[in-house]
Amino acid sequence: MSQRLSWDQYFLTITRQVAERSTCNRAKVGAVIVREKNILATGYNGSPAGLPHCTEVGCLIYQSKTPSGETEENCYRTIHAEINAIAQAAKNGVSIRDAAIYVTHTPCIHCMKVLINTGIKHIFYEKEYKLYTVKELLGSAEVTLEKVGL
Repeated sequence: MSQRLSWDQYFLTITRQVAERSTCNRAKVGAVIVREKNILATGYNGSPAGLPHCTEVGCLIYQSKTPSGETEENCYRTIHAEINAIAQAAKNGVSIRDAAIYVTHTPCIHCMKVLINTGIKHIFYEKEYKLYTVKELLGSAEVTLEKVGL
């Protein structure tokens, strides 16, 4: 008989499936917002509804510099999975205060700031992505970040 998944593994597995809807050419990212073992909203990275996707017309890359001088590349066309999940909750009138979010990758610094402001309390992830960029925020915020293994 196979081992039953923990709740964290269960939601992270769903997050992986959500990521399969991604229209980003660079990384498939999924997010699932959960409270009391119930899914409140999902999101994946891609263009706003009704607009062209990177998979159809290509990425719209821009470069920026971090305070440490590192060059970052981002896409103007894409909305991150976490922001899309938050937008879905808002569109449907669902409060996400004190909820948890499961994400395939650790949130970028911009998504982390938004997650903190929405009242998300727990962030679970599978893959590390530039974790060093959010460490300072995590030291002051009332949010936990935890890696989940599958």
